[in-house]
Amino acid sequence: MNAATGRYLSGTAHISQSIGTILATPLGSRVMRRDFGSVIPALIDQPLTPATILRLYSAAVVAIQQWEPRVRVGKVNRTTGVDGRFTLEISLTRTDTGETEQVQVPVGGAQ
Repeated sequence: MNAATGRYLSGTAHISQSIGTILATPLGSRVMRRDFGSVIPALIDQPLTPATILRLYSAAVVAIQQWEPRVRVGKVNRTTGVDGRFTLEISLTRTDTGETEQVQVPVGGAQ
């Protein structure tokens, strides 16, 4: 289900939404599943140094591999928008079809 509209979602759109939820959820914030999420919310206010960017990429890969069994992560990059926010571009291989796809997931801040 689309979190914004309530309409049916499937395929890459559903995977992309799930990855966004995983990456935006702070570890320890889900009552019945404390290990769900990622450390990305803790990295949002860190200085944007090469080390922080590497931690961000690593946190994304670890969380996706743990919580999204439908894909395997190939590559993670970031793009910066004109408003200063950035988006993770994630190259995925779907485990059900073997197809390689790209998803873009906004990181941090209100949408």
